[in-house]
Amino acid sequence: MSANEQLEARMEALEMRIAYQDQTIEDLNTTITKQWAEIDKLQREIAKLYAQMEEMDNGGGGEIVERPPHY
Repeated sequence: MSANEQLEARMEALEMRIAYQDQTIEDLNTTITKQWAEIDKLQREIAKLYAQMEEMDNGGGGEIVERPPHY
């Protein structure tokens, strides 16, 4: 195998490696984007739950909860 053929083989291997890495980076980016969307959704849901709990603590919500007699 001549030096030229060796160089071509190495270049081809590097090009294949770069193509694989590009695909891996794109897959990771897609995964991260989906995870951030899910995290954002969960944070909004938690904020709603906190607001509901605060409303219940402040006597809102319509239902009056009395303490049991043993308190």
